[in-house]
Amino acid sequence: MTTVIAFILMFGLLVSIHEWGHLIFAKRAGMLVREFAIGFGPKILSFTKNETLYTIRLIPAGGYVRVAGDDPEIVELKPGHHIALDFNRDGKVSKIIVNNKSKHPNARTIEVEKVDLDHKLYIEGYELDDEETKLHFDVDPKAMFIVDEQETQIAPFDRQFASKTVGQRAMQLFAGPMMNFVLAIFIFLLMGMIQGVPVEEAQMGEVQPESPAEEAGLQENDVITQIGDQSVSTWDQFTDIVRENPDEELELVISRGDTEEELTVVPAEVETVDDRGDPIHIGQIGVTPAYEKNILGTLAFGFETTYETSKLILNNLVMLVTGQLSIDVLSGPVGIYDATDQVVQSGFTNFLMWTAMLSINLGIINLVPLPALDGGRLMFVGLEAVRGKPIAPEKEGVFHFVGFALLMLLMIVVTWNDIQRLFL
Repeated sequence: MTTVIAFILMFGLLVSIHEWGHLIFAKRAGMLVREFAIGFGPKILSFTKNETLYTIRLIPAGGYVRVAGDDPEIVELKPGHHIALDFNRDGKVSKIIVNNKSKHPNARTIEVEKVDLDHKLYIEGYELDDEETKLHFDVDPKAMFIVDEQETQIAPFDRQFASKTVGQRAMQLFAGPMMNFVLAIFIFLLMGMIQGVPVEEAQMGEVQPESPAEEAGLQENDVITQIGDQSVSTWDQFTDIVRENPDEELELVISRGDTEEELTVVPAEVETVDDRGDPIHIGQIGVTPAYEKNILGTLAFGFETTYETSKLILNNLVMLVTGQLSIDVLSGPVGIYDATDQVVQSGFTNFLMWTAMLSINLGIINLVPLPALDGGRLMFVGLEAVRGKPIAPEKEGVFHFVGFALLMLLMIVVTWNDIQRLFL
């Protein structure tokens, strides 16, 4: 149950912060945000606030922000349609009732002749029993369509995605991934404040019970200065040597307070996988680095760790695209849940680290110029900036539709691989 709660909270945080970035910059640009959704599929919970429908949906596979003009509109009035109109105190149309007009006996029913709900905001038509007197009605910019008794706000062109500048649209698309990087930096800063930041030198933190380090006599705060004939000045140097020498005796020179001592340790052989996903054997002695707390170190830790993690993920992504890594190394929701279960059992700080890494991964993946992802849509905005005119919406729509179908196929394959791994 702990893992389930942790996974739900982590998933909710990562998706919410991503979509919140899209939401905030859409509203800042004056776009009408129709829906802010966490998950896909049937609605579990929903409420409306400030023109936006907020929903939590059944399938935990992402989320979305639906902006007016950025998705196909369901309602399209044409000449000959019979509609009913309600009016506000200013005499402007506030409700356009498309069907079930009998449920609105006080509304005025007309046959549409001309309509413009994008720019001039008016409806012209005739009473059903008077086809000679043309009527003109001004429409409120926040008027509602009523279809099957469900309200949908109209979207004048100046509230639509396409009406905004290239810069505003690009920022709205980029804001989601950007917020994932901001979240990662915040989490790493939080970790730095809670546990401190690793010291640069090879200083021992916690020595695990019954580990090779404890058997060798290593103690907390010991500083490794030399291994064999090689001097050691950093924690990374120390761990690299240990990893490369499983089951091999290592002669250590340590600084303990004001004294210097010599110890012998034999790293345990541990099986893991390399960057390609291939099994390898490394050495481990069962120690963690020492930590210290200082403001500047914490700030540096937050930004540097985000940067280094981003480089690692980008490197693996390049290797995957170039065929150096197999698709089998990818994980979907099932694999992430399984990994989260293991991380949760290893402690809260490891769970924080895992959340930050997934946030960075989500940000990077969404910036890849693939259809249906933020990066794919940013690519079209960039092409518009270069060409001086947008790509035809029909062509862009086909590109994203085909790409989304392929991404869903990839998700199915990855999830199947995750399930197989669980039972191996």
